[in-house]
Amino acid sequence: MWGARSSTLPNHGGMLDIFETIVAKAAGITSASPLNGALTLRSDILELTENSHEASLRPIQPGGLAHAERAGLACRMAKQNDEASLARHYERLFSVGSQVIANTGFDGGDDARLKAIIRHTDLITTNPKEATAEDITALRAAGLDDADIVRLSELIAFVSYQVRVVAGLRLMAEVA
Repeated sequence: MWGARSSTLPNHGGMLDIFETIVAKAAGITSASPLNGALTLRSDILELTENSHEASLRPIQPGGLAHAERAGLACRMAKQNDEASLARHYERLFSVGSQVIANTGFDGGDDARLKAIIRHTDLITTNPKEATAEDITALRAAGLDDADIVRLSELIAFVSYQVRVVAGLRLMAEVA
């Protein structure tokens, strides 16, 4: 992903503490979980997920999609997926402007650019089969260039992935 920053992952002695990762915390998985062994074997996936989080939410070069917008959109997507744990995580990343974007009742107001971004994010989050080439055209018409459309797509894809990982971990924990 563009502009990825070096990660500041939670670790002890240079090793990633997989139970301190965002997805493990959101899923309620601890070191006492029966999933301990399975997650330890796949710690590489959790580390890559943490790195992707940083690259998607707080890249060094955010382009035309500010960190505040990214946090607000991520929180909005988490809310739309009934993922309260992730929504609370994203709220901790808020800065000026994030809270209004995270409000699922807000449509962008009079800001045509923000309105297009929110509309597209909501569409892909809740009904991706309905997306068409016209939706990308609408983003361009609102002033987003191709690089920012890619950045937005990366963010949407990452949060969608993260929501599914958390749901999957919860299901595994229920049957473990």
